[in-house]
Amino acid sequence: QVQLVESGGGLVQAGGSLRLSCAAFGNILNINTMGWYRQAPGKQRELVATILSGGSTTYGDSVKGRFTISRDNAKKTAYLEMSSLKPEDTAVYYCNVDWIMLRDQYRGAKEVFDIWGQGTQVTVSS
Repeated sequence: QVQLVESGGGLVQAGGSLRLSCAAFGNILNINTMGWYRQAPGKQRELVATILSGGSTTYGDSVKGRFTISRDNAKKTAYLEMSSLKPEDTAVYYCNVDWIMLRDQYRGAKEVFDIWGQGTQVTVSS
């Protein structure tokens, strides 16, 4: 009913930049917070950045000043601009939405919580 599709991952040298995109698909009426999380091998998933529908943002300490999250509400898409990349940024990056309101043919609307994308690999070489 709702799907998040990430794109833009890849291999980049240290100091380089990448831009990730997360597009939401479905019969969507409204999206609340969109966010990016990452998980490196052997480590727990950690917050990268989140953005509210109104544009307020939060960042994980390790990416502050280097990464920028943004969103286009009309396109139902969030972006993550990553610059000054370091080898320790290597991870699978996951898109998350905490709450979506979907159009429902029987009830008019329904809520869906905590949706995750399939992840996109980012590898930073030294």
